[in-house]
Amino acid sequence: MTEMPKHSVALDAKIPEGPLADKWKNHKNSIRLVNPANKRLIDVIVVGTGLAGSSAAASLAEMGYNVKAFCFQDSPRRAHSIAAQGGINAAKNYQNDGDSVYRLFYDTIKGGDYRSREANVYRLAEVSANIIDQCVSQGVPFARDYGGLLDNRSFGGVQVSRTFYAKGQTGQQLLLGAYSALSRQISKGKVTMYNRHELMDVVVVDGKARGIIARNLVTGEVERHGAHAVVLCSGGYGNVFYLSTNAMGSNVSAAWKAHKKGAYMANPSYTQIHPTCIPVSGHYQSKLTLMSESLRNDGRIWVPNDQSDVEALRNGSMRPTDIPEERRDYYLERRYPAFGNLVPRDVASRAAKERCDAGFGVNEAGEAVFLDYASAIERYGRTEANVKGIEAPSAEKIRELGEAVVRAKYGNLFQMYEQITADNPYKTPMRIYPAVHYTMGGLWVDYNLQTTVPGLYACGEANFSDHGANRLGASALMQGLADGYFVLPYTIGEYLADDIRTGAIPTDTPEFEAAEQGVKDRIGFLLGNGGKTPVDDFHRRLGRIMWNECGMSRNEKGLNQAIADIQSLREEFEQDVRVPGRPDRFNPELDKAGRVSDLMELGELMCKDALERQESCGGHFREEYQTPEGEALRDDVGHAHVSAWAHTGVPAEATHHKEALAFENVELKTRSYK
Repeated sequence: MTEMPKHSVALDAKIPEGPLADKWKNHKNSIRLVNPANKRLIDVIVVGTGLAGSSAAASLAEMGYNVKAFCFQDSPRRAHSIAAQGGINAAKNYQNDGDSVYRLFYDTIKGGDYRSREANVYRLAEVSANIIDQCVSQGVPFARDYGGLLDNRSFGGVQVSRTFYAKGQTGQQLLLGAYSALSRQISKGKVTMYNRHELMDVVVVDGKARGIIARNLVTGEVERHGAHAVVLCSGGYGNVFYLSTNAMGSNVSAAWKAHKKGAYMANPSYTQIHPTCIPVSGHYQSKLTLMSESLRNDGRIWVPNDQSDVEALRNGSMRPTDIPEERRDYYLERRYPAFGNLVPRDVASRAAKERCDAGFGVNEAGEAVFLDYASAIERYGRTEANVKGIEAPSAEKIRELGEAVVRAKYGNLFQMYEQITADNPYKTPMRIYPAVHYTMGGLWVDYNLQTTVPGLYACGEANFSDHGANRLGASALMQGLADGYFVLPYTIGEYLADDIRTGAIPTDTPEFEAAEQGVKDRIGFLLGNGGKTPVDDFHRRLGRIMWNECGMSRNEKGLNQAIADIQSLREEFEQDVRVPGRPDRFNPELDKAGRVSDLMELGELMCKDALERQESCGGHFREEYQTPEGEALRDDVGHAHVSAWAHTGVPAEATHHKEALAFENVELKTRSYK
């Protein structure tokens, strides 16, 4: 058993008493409220306007609070939430296949490898059905079946169909719905929108978050903004790996600034590697492209089981369609027959890596597997032929009908793949490989979504709360909208009830002045450094360190080396980074320099966290801790806890705190998808 460090203290998650199914209801019934007249006296800052931020800002403004919303894009519609493709989970049981709130709760706990809070996850499952009703009322065009009812499909790690979707652009449609609600409040004057503004620091006054320092990215002006509470909805930090499916602008800076002001960072090493992404094609790439997990509904994943076929594929003398069924290894179906191609993302990713490491990768680099739609096209084609009354259809007719069905379900995804790779996925299997996609770690929050800094809240991917060590597919959109629409608007009142007589928060205090000066000093240092190495070079090298030593698999030697390498890289950055331009105008290189600087510090803490967690669970796979079959080996005695880190100045020397995880409603056992 791993001993708790002497400096560690227990964290109070403020989980309500009572039965699991009653906790949220009872909490809402007993939580303090702010009456409508007093809400008009209270200001709230929301940083980030993706699904969590837009829904939170719109909901708080609708309730009567005065909201300031900030995004670094030119419009909230540019938030990375639009990149979500496959769908959003909800326990509606429309397919009558045995789904329920409890089953969604259990699947999420199990999918996260038993490293998340029961109470938070059950609440997420409980409010999931409300999200669909809310979005339908906003006009989100969810897919519907022949009779006009909302349709569902399956995602990894479950055995029911609970995922609602809008073709392959669910995130975009949901964000447009949230944006419409936000725009309504902007037009009413209840939300003041600050586009092209980036949070540079969190201001803490008398131990409470009382505002932020923001920089206008167009003019370069550094601004002070006061509020009674600050809500961070700034997304995840996958870009610490440089190559990821995240938008290039996605960053950790807002959360990291909060961390340096006292907010604990929880489980930062929990990173999700998505199994279905377009493989790396060259060193010149700056990001990777996701192919939705929904494609695993109908696609079958395989590699050749004969090394000679692998070599023929790599040298171009053979096409994938030339390989007969008996020489194909559908390895997920072989290893996990109960779930097949719909195992959770961490399991599917490691299985792909294992096959490629064994020498069966199907591209020139040896880092790709096939995602094949031939079987689905034939199956759908035969069904359509029966529906249309076509007797003895030809193979060509079956293919034509099947392709039409697949095109209706996944057409934009197939089109995107063809535009990027110049391969027609209707005719030949897609090549895919795992890539960084999501981060389960984030700012530690309690049941009310409040961080360890009073008045500072975190929602969506910016917090750690719901997914444990591995997120199930289609649950990110669910969490973001649950937090913004149905959780934070209730829980923030518990804190703000004490501020009804506080009055407007002044920004001419020493705390604001010191924070603003610190921001200006850092900007001046970066611009006046006189170095020769561009920011992208440091970012690329950081990503290489992180992917090699803290990516799909980790070990003690590699993590220790990574910490030393990142510390050296940070030192070199401070001495030799080149940031051109001026501070008083649009300067994307300056913006990038600040973000990469924060990512380097975060990367060091991620490696520290991965080093401390001497077990394998979910997306955190320590090579020293695995079963004889190569599966994750948890340590439920020593590591059934949340690791929360307090900033001390040097990331690798952060103070370690632990929140014990209690499992009273599910049995702690080894995950099995076989």
